Amino acid sequence: MSSFTMYSTPWCGYCHRLKSQLDREGISYDVVDIEQQPDAALIVEQANNGNQTVPTLVFSDGTSQTNPSLAQVKEKLATLA
Repeated sequence: MSSFTMYSTPWCGYCHRLKSQLDREGISYDVVDIEQQPDAALIVEQANNGNQTVPTLVFSDGTSQTNPSLAQVKEKLATLA
């Protein structure tokens, strides 16, 4: 089971970069395309003051990060472990 969900779009360069970094590190996560799932876009807007900013990561504890670095994600995951 993954510790977080990444909300992204197919055209987001930052999303692609973070996905490849996470994959290289062997970190599991779920991906939701906010263009395919309108409900997911609302989650992203709630986390970002009404903006559809991606990538937005929502963690198992309900917190979120917007366009985080790999180091920020790893740091957050360490607090959830």
